[in-house]
Amino acid sequence: MPLDKMVDLSGNQLRRCPVHVCSFRELVKLYLSDNHLSSLPLELGQLQNLQILALDFNNFKALPQVVCTLKQLCILYLGNNKLCDLPNELSLLQNLRTLWVEANCLTQLPDVVCELSLLKTLHAGSNALRLLPGQLRRLQELRTIWLSGNLLTDFPPVLLHMPFLEVIDVDRNSIRYFPSLAHLSSLKVAKGVRRVGRWAEETPEPDPRKARRYALVKEESQEAQAPTLPPLLPPSDS
Repeated sequence: MPLDKMVDLSGNQLRRCPVHVCSFRELVKLYLSDNHLSSLPLELGQLQNLQILALDFNNFKALPQVVCTLKQLCILYLGNNKLCDLPNELSLLQNLRTLWVEANCLTQLPDVVCELSLLKTLHAGSNALRLLPGQLRRLQELRTIWLSGNLLTDFPPVLLHMPFLEVIDVDRNSIRYFPSLAHLSSLKVAKGVRRVGRWAEETPEPDPRKARRYALVKEESQEAQAPTLPPLLPPSDS
């Protein structure tokens, strides 16, 4: 058993997850990023202490059901795969606080995401989303939502009813009109909305290859320390 309770098999051109990894019952972090995986062994369900699982940059067309049995998961990276949907069983992961599904094949945000009541960070950029479900407002713990690079033509109305949001990223969409966000008192960053002064420069979108390395505590503490921005202005007509 690794002393730091972490196994990193990223970038090894794996086509199968080594089953012997599943014998480390106390494992907390498992990184399988940057491989050629399209399935996972059922034995993965033995890792009931797992809190961070990185499956990004692989070939998954569907999320293996065994992932939904890992009920202690707090952070799940699924970006840069070929996912068109997420299973309803994902709702079993009620400890999930961070979900990355960027750069997949999602044409709509799966309703099951709205059942993850403790979710704080959602990255769904670089998909083909045209709208967001109204049920998203149920996620009262959500603080950060990344939606850049989708097919949005209108600012998602549901976000106007989520005053607890601190970061909204709708950059690289085709949004024609931005409503006033003045009532979103917690908002610190809103990409795609014109700002003034030093905040006019774009805040870089998170790099999933780096972000997946962050420990859970570090990631959440960085969110809490985000700077407060001056008031937002609507986009100019020029």
